[in-house]
Amino acid sequence: MALRRVLTLPGLSSSGPQHWQSLWEARYGFTRVEQDDWEHPSKSNWLKRLEQVLDAEPEPVVLAAHSLGCALVAHVAKRLPEKVAGALLVAPADVDDADRTPEITRSFAPLPTKPLEFPATVVASRDDPFMAFERAAYFADRWQARFFDAGATGHINTESQLGEWPEGYELLFGATASLIIRTDGPFTSSG
Repeated sequence: MALRRVLTLPGLSSSGPQHWQSLWEARYGFTRVEQDDWEHPSKSNWLKRLEQVLDAEPEPVVLAAHSLGCALVAHVAKRLPEKVAGALLVAPADVDDADRTPEITRSFAPLPTKPLEFPATVVASRDDPFMAFERAAYFADRWQARFFDAGATGHINTESQLGEWPEGYELLFGATASLIIRTDGPFTSSG
């Protein structure tokens, strides 16, 4: 069984130092896919960068995405599903809803609804300002992903004060059932 590398995919403005993605990178050695412009996202530019990173990987990887990063996963899934071993999709941004997400995210619309060809878990909050809970459940269903109710945790970001978010880390392993994920520490497996 191959050891899977984990790539983090932040959303708009990236993830600050106290965001769970940043904390996971520091603790477990996960790698952030850096974009040239975090403040003015472009689906074509972000997708091109992710495709370059995936093409350079010798084995399929695990993606830990947040917000707009989830939309990026849905788009790359249409083009390179064989390069993804599994995904954790946390607090997806509803790029189709102009009342919930900024205009600068509109290039990611429409959000694909094709079933994902890899195991995935969608994590949604009941009071996320960027996606209605019911809409997140709809996308999880369309993507044929597991769905996890995170309760009232806002956008599941730094402001949610989750720290390293151990519950999310456990969900990462559930999203990638039986895959062994490479970390700086001992290898960990969910199966």
